[in-house]
Amino acid sequence: MGIVKLRKNFHEAKWDEPIIFELSTPGERGILVPQVEKAIEKEVGDGLSDLPPHMIRKELPKLPEISQNRILRHYLRLSQETLGADINIDIGQGTCTMKYSPKINEVFVRSPKVTELHPLQDESTVQGALEIMYKLDLLLRKLSGFDRFSFQPGGGSHAIFTMASIIYKYHKIHGNDHKTEIITTLLSHPSDAAAPKVKGFNVIDIPPDPETGYPDLEAFKEAVSERTAGLIICNPEDTEIFNPYIKEMTEMVHEVGGLCAYDMANANGIIGIVRPVDLGFDMGFYNLHKTFSSPHGCGGPGLGALGVKKELEPFLPVPVVDYDDKNKRYYLNYDLPYTIGKVREFYGVFPVVVRAYAWIMSLGEEGIKEVARVAVLNNNYVMTRILKEVKGVGISFPKTKYRVSQVRYTFEKLAKDTGLTIEDIIRRMVDFGFHLWTSHHPWIIPEPFTIEPTESYSKDDLDEYIEGLKTAAQEAYEKPEIVKNAPHQSAIHKIADISMLEDPEKWAPTWRMYLRKYGKK
Repeated sequence: MGIVKLRKNFHEAKWDEPIIFELSTPGERGILVPQVEKAIEKEVGDGLSDLPPHMIRKELPKLPEISQNRILRHYLRLSQETLGADINIDIGQGTCTMKYSPKINEVFVRSPKVTELHPLQDESTVQGALEIMYKLDLLLRKLSGFDRFSFQPGGGSHAIFTMASIIYKYHKIHGNDHKTEIITTLLSHPSDAAAPKVKGFNVIDIPPDPETGYPDLEAFKEAVSERTAGLIICNPEDTEIFNPYIKEMTEMVHEVGGLCAYDMANANGIIGIVRPVDLGFDMGFYNLHKTFSSPHGCGGPGLGALGVKKELEPFLPVPVVDYDDKNKRYYLNYDLPYTIGKVREFYGVFPVVVRAYAWIMSLGEEGIKEVARVAVLNNNYVMTRILKEVKGVGISFPKTKYRVSQVRYTFEKLAKDTGLTIEDIIRRMVDFGFHLWTSHHPWIIPEPFTIEPTESYSKDDLDEYIEGLKTAAQEAYEKPEIVKNAPHQSAIHKIADISMLEDPEKWAPTWRMYLRKYGKK
């Protein structure tokens, strides 16, 4: 066991680094492109003369003119002002499953065999890529019990929208125009309600039982009717209380002809142990960018791998990857009779597919189960210590004892005792080099924070994080001004006026918009 020491002397760099456009010097270059050799130009031309006039720029692009070494300094300085996943114990961003992303997998996806592929290449030239997609499909089928997967959705919310689209088309094909309602639960992800709303469904939110945190079963029974098109639900929800009624709920929806869709964004504590089909689901998705280790958020793109049972295969987005046993080749199959069409261009984010495939193959079946077991063990260790040792903390629905792989805590007591809020604690945690998050909006649980230890962190890591939380909470009671004015050690200190963050009219997400709105050069 290592030494557990809270980094009270942590201090983030502060560079006052300009925006890259402000570093531009006319005529400066990061690379000098050589002219075409005369012998080559004689054979094929200079590469520009043959282009039609409308494809040739009239003006130079408005890009920063800057040298390589200045670009390198720029981005290294920005990275030093960022509390990223690779430099902190990133268990405080609960529901996001910020597990370690193996760096060997980055070697794979940065290979020219991945980076130089083009989605419009002939199938005969991308057999290796199609094989990886096909084999990942087979692995996910075994984990889930579903019969076919699509890798088109670009993340969890996108996969939920795809499931809502399948439910919509399924009932349209079967003439079920009366099925206009989707049931979800209040503590499922907000997209589970938002996506079907976009598809035109009426959405019924089932509240939690105030004592247990389980979905209110009586309210659910009242909601199910002949109008029910389907159920879209997280299990466990973000409180990580596993729903003991889930199979009963899917059976009730099936009895009225509805479909059941599983939001498996919180699958890290049950993967390899619980199969969605055994709970009665017709479809569901895994977030490959979370559960299967691909870096996400600012670290990279997402992918919501969507699986369905046999009956719903014809509705999947096209194409899917198939194998022609006779001709011994992989191919893209567009022949799905009731397909909802494309939900994005091409076939999915291939580097995420490669990372997920490598992660599964490195662990094997037993390794996947061990991931879930260790994630649950880590979470319950952290929960036990926090509830015993961190002053002013509580837990949502305390009468329900067990949690799976994360916990939604509450600092409601600390707020009442000290007048400080969870936002103050979050800012103080930055002074120790830690990140802490609250919960999805609206806040059903007062003064919330959500911790998800995953399987990646050691006991020493978890102990260090808990020490930070203990210290911040103790200071809230004994030295409240320190917490109230935090952070003291970060690149940006407490922002007094956050009104600009709340007003879209003041946002400037691009340099051009910034110049247009604020007229600065």
